[in-house]
Amino acid sequence: MPDQRTFVIIGASLAGAKAAETLRESGFDGKIILVGEESERPYERPPLSKGYLHGKDPRDGAFVHEAKWYDDHNVELRLGVRATAIDPSGQTVTLAGGESLHYDKLLLTTGSRARHINVPGADLDDVRYLRTLGEADILLERLRAGGHVVIVGAGWIGLETAAAAHEHGANVAVIESDRLPLRRVLGDEVATLFADLHRKNGVTFHFGAGVAEFRGDGGKLTTVVLTDGTELPADLVIVGIGIEPATELAIDAGLNVDNGIVTDAGLRTSEADIFAAGDVANFLNPLLGKQMRVEHWSNALNGGKTAAKAMLGEDVVYDRVPYFFSDQYDLGMEYAGWVEPGGYDQVVFRGEPGGEYVAFWVKDGRVLAGMNVNVWDVQDDIQRLVRAGYAGQPVDLTKLADPDVPLSYFGS
Repeated sequence: MPDQRTFVIIGASLAGAKAAETLRESGFDGKIILVGEESERPYERPPLSKGYLHGKDPRDGAFVHEAKWYDDHNVELRLGVRATAIDPSGQTVTLAGGESLHYDKLLLTTGSRARHINVPGADLDDVRYLRTLGEADILLERLRAGGHVVIVGAGWIGLETAAAAHEHGANVAVIESDRLPLRRVLGDEVATLFADLHRKNGVTFHFGAGVAEFRGDGGKLTTVVLTDGTELPADLVIVGIGIEPATELAIDAGLNVDNGIVTDAGLRTSEADIFAAGDVANFLNPLLGKQMRVEHWSNALNGGKTAAKAMLGEDVVYDRVPYFFSDQYDLGMEYAGWVEPGGYDQVVFRGEPGGEYVAFWVKDGRVLAGMNVNVWDVQDDIQRLVRAGYAGQPVDLTKLADPDVPLSYFGS
């Protein structure tokens, strides 16, 4: 007999789409309703600042599934529809326009929104953000025109868009309030290598400064004025100063929210029949022994799958090693682990920093994170080292730095 339950997923994102896929693969034949604010079907975000923005990959390559997949798998896809309220006691979701959906299980994969800058001139049309596929469409067209492009923020989005702008022939300047790009994530040792990489490719950095004003003429951007008084010519600005979890629905519904929707290790929220996954979830990671919110592709991919299994009543534990990747110029990298600012003793390099290398962030002889740069097929070994490190197992750092000692040696 078919399952009579209805599972509603709010957030037609990678996490939401993967949850729907996993539900069907696990044999759930009840009703699945996937609700999304955007008019696009679920897509992955990495291409927005990587292959698609560079003009190398097709737009359709970003989508999680082909358009017909949702009908073929009996997933009711509601696009361009905003959920406005959740009633946990009545187990209903209200949509804009007043329609009410009953749910037996509810998954929130509402993701995050770009943090906006609030200075004079920020409303000029040439001041752009990159969070949606529609925004990537506009930026790709604008970058192809070249000119002067100013990036605000030297995080991953900032550096990837800087690389894309350079490859389209733009003159690129990056503004960053810190003294190095990515310093809070990578620390001084590796952040310096990324600064050198971008400088080598003609990017100009303005560290220790912020934006005081965007100036325009006739509604068109002409100048970015920095807090130190520097004036930069600008035809286009891309702001990448972080994202904020989309928690409004959860707050209004009375869920436990603290830098995201708080969940246990099985991605269950403070309401028994409501789950959360992806950027919006602040989940208990038993591997690290702490609550954490991860803003990366792999978290959406794997979190959605795990949440689906939890919705089906499986006793699941979400203990993935945080992972992300980046492509900039001729650099390709993968990073696995989690290190808070100042949370390591040293960085151990295997190989030539600035070329082909692996960097390990180490504390008390334990590997907390590892990053392979233009070195491939080592992620499994790195993640095993990270898991061992968080389990309290130190390694021989001399051997760790020696390229002649295979990484498979550790833990073997």
